[in-house]
Formats: sequence, C-alpha cells, structure tokens
Amino acid sequence: MINSLDHLVLTTRDAEKCVDFYTRVLGMKLETFGEGRRALRFGEQKINLHDKSTVTDGYAAHPTPGSLDICFLADRPLDEVITQLRAAGIPIELGPVKRTGARFALRSVYVRDPDRNLIEISEPA
Repeated sequence: MINSLDHLVLTTRDAEKCVDFYTRVLGMKLETFGEGRRALRFGEQKINLHDKSTVTDGYAAHPTPGSLDICFLADRPLDEVITQLRAAGIPIELGPVKRTGARFALRSVYVRDPDRNLIEISEPA
C-alpha cells in the first residue's frame, strides 16, 4: 500500500539554526510553501519545518524537538561527507560504522543537528 516517503515534519526550537544546518552543512534547499511555511528539499523528498510559530491544521500529538532519528543516503562517497562535516565544525558522534539499511548494507556516520536530533549519513557498504 505504501510506496515511498513524500515528506516528514521536523519540530525545531530555533528555525534559523535548523535551516542553517540542513542547508549549509547538508546541502538541502530551502523552500517556502502555503502561507509562509518552510521546508527543506533534497532529492524527491522534503522536510517540513514546524516551530512555535507554525500554524497548521494537522500535526503530531506531541511534537518534540530532538526526538527525530533519521538516516540519509549521501550523494557522494562517505569519506567526502566526513571531510565536509569536519570542515563545517560538526562533530561526528559515531562512525564510520556498518549498519543495515532498508535496501542494502550501509556504512554510516552519526551527527546531531541543532535540536539534538540524531542524523545518520550513509553510503552503500
């Protein structure tokens, strides 16, 4: 019944720090939609941002900054990602390590975004 992920919603304490991390560090593109809502686009997916100023008719029961644990597939070799993360001053909490992905084995590193969400960045192992 379900084929793919269209978007997810990230709850943030500080939208500007969040946007900076996902655009400057991870290379996502900022877009605006609806009545001033913001999203981060990458590939064929996007992350909608939700903070205290977001007005929407549907939202999670208990939106909480820092509760997200997500894995992204890199568009370049993981060693290049590691170099870019270090150049941006982003500490790597774990990795590179081997993990099991949805479609294949992964080689991954883990970092935290400004809200302390766990961000796994991977390449096929």
